[in-house]
Amino acid sequence: MNAVLETVETKPTADQIRWAREQNPKMRDRDLADHIGISEAELVASFVGHGTHRVAPDFDVLFPGLKQLGEVMALTRNESAVHEKIGPFDKFINGKRAALMLGEQIDTRMFPSNWVHGFAVERSDGKDVRRSLQFFDAHGDAVQKIHARPSTDLEAWDRLVTALLLENQSPGLLPEVRQAEPFCRKQPSEGVVSVLRDRWQAMTDPHQFHGMLRDLDLDRLSAFELVGEAWAWPLDRGSVPALLRLAASEAIPIMCFVGNRGCIQIHSGRINMVIDKGPWINVMDPTFHLHLRTDHIHEIWAVRKPADIGHVTSVEAFDREGRQVIQFFGVRGEGNAERSDWRGLAENLPRSDRSLTLGAAE
Repeated sequence: MNAVLETVETKPTADQIRWAREQNPKMRDRDLADHIGISEAELVASFVGHGTHRVAPDFDVLFPGLKQLGEVMALTRNESAVHEKIGPFDKFINGKRAALMLGEQIDTRMFPSNWVHGFAVERSDGKDVRRSLQFFDAHGDAVQKIHARPSTDLEAWDRLVTALLLENQSPGLLPEVRQAEPFCRKQPSEGVVSVLRDRWQAMTDPHQFHGMLRDLDLDRLSAFELVGEAWAWPLDRGSVPALLRLAASEAIPIMCFVGNRGCIQIHSGRINMVIDKGPWINVMDPTFHLHLRTDHIHEIWAVRKPADIGHVTSVEAFDREGRQVIQFFGVRGEGNAERSDWRGLAENLPRSDRSLTLGAAE
């Protein structure tokens, strides 16, 4: 690995990236790319002509085609959480700014402008061939990956790949990626607290929350800090593992959201098998896998938002920079009140000592 890096003054070539992969066959793509100073999209692109093809992230072709495949695994992740759902793609609703996939198993919100680079990947694994469709944003970060399963219709898979193929399949060409702007918390403007609290109490649907943040030029975490403990309060940093274990042991159906710039993926339902492994806490159920780095979690908040009936309660975790890592709700049908078992779980999670300080400051 160091031999590669020491022989080039700029980014490594496709040949050098493939050599690095040969030297580190068990390292995950994301980790290997970070190790050699490139994006994951560049690493995947280095294999064009070697089992990988460039494909277009064309939603009008991609998602109707995915519906024909049967069971697949959809993976959406950020720096700290990996969310995997196993099942078929189902009802697709397209839109210029946002698109929806509404299925019993695969449920996503996609933002088309951030689906920039696409690849169809085939890799040999002993006698087997692992197939995936991988999509990346302008910075070379993965937005979503779709992996074939043993029961996937491979003829339909091949038809979809063919329909998505780009004309230029020249090997050795790496995508142009641009450096992402560092995440920065927004400085609240003077007088925003009273407006925030008035707007918050006036909400009638939790989906109005994003528009409120945009109007007030606030980031999510700042809004929680300012709105007051009647609506949001900080939790102990062990609250997310406690939430997962309690939801599993008490059979409380939850919604679990993990997202990045291009995709938010949602699990709705009960969870069963919760496993600790080093800094990771994992859910390993038949159609839902979650892998969460608990050591990346810096703050956790319980949050109430007004809804059509009463309010709904979420539990949201953030990293040290203030970026959302993961979010939980109770499963709630439209027009129904929030489940009392979920509300009781969320409201009784251990509070952070910081909540006492915030309460005193008010």
